[in-house]
Amino acid sequence: MGLFNFEKKKEEQGSACACNAPVEEKKKESCCCCGSNPADAETENGCCNGAGGSLVSIKVLGSGCKSCHELYENTKEAVKNAGLSVEVEYITDLEKVMGYGVMSMPGLVVNEKVVSMGKVLKAADVEKLLHKLGY
Repeated sequence: MGLFNFEKKKEEQGSACACNAPVEEKKKESCCCCGSNPADAETENGCCNGAGGSLVSIKVLGSGCKSCHELYENTKEAVKNAGLSVEVEYITDLEKVMGYGVMSMPGLVVNEKVVSMGKVLKAADVEKLLHKLGY
């Protein structure tokens, strides 16, 4: 017996990938945006994307305010300083932002995992964070 039918919802979701993304029955062989096989995924970084140590995407989530734009600029500078070849995306669509579960902006997403929210990180802090995540 599950409170508020949580047990039932969990059963209905089916299996999940290494990054805990729900897997549709007809697409069990690939569940992540990286297209990797969930059985082959290493969960060290929490997602299939980070399994090979390759940085796939960095996104700054915001409403377009000064703080959000500042995090975007600082993140671009950190990526440049770290010598990474990845494009930093700036997402202001609030539906997409809410899809990540970010309730306080700005937010920073690395390989589809929210790593910071509600703080304007300096470029050096973003660089440290990327190094800590193994990139």
